[in-house]
Amino acid sequence: MKVQILGSGCPSCKSLKASAKTAIEELSLEAEIVEVTDIDDIMEMGVLMTPALAIDGDVKSVGKVLTVAQVKSFLESVA
Repeated sequence: MKVQILGSGCPSCKSLKASAKTAIEELSLEAEIVEVTDIDDIMEMGVLMTPALAIDGDVKSVGKVLTVAQVKSFLESVA
């Protein structure tokens, strides 16, 4: 599974990455976290607001810093 954090690397992006990392660990999933910082790549995915979360290329959340519980719910629906 590939979890993508889309954004410039701002504090909100880092918070979302931390929530994703914790959620993956708590669910004992085999997942890779990838930071997508290139604005062209982000826009190709249809994202106009960051931070955003995508799982295996499918955008799940845009413009929000998700809690660990919210990230877990997205991961559980895919796993």
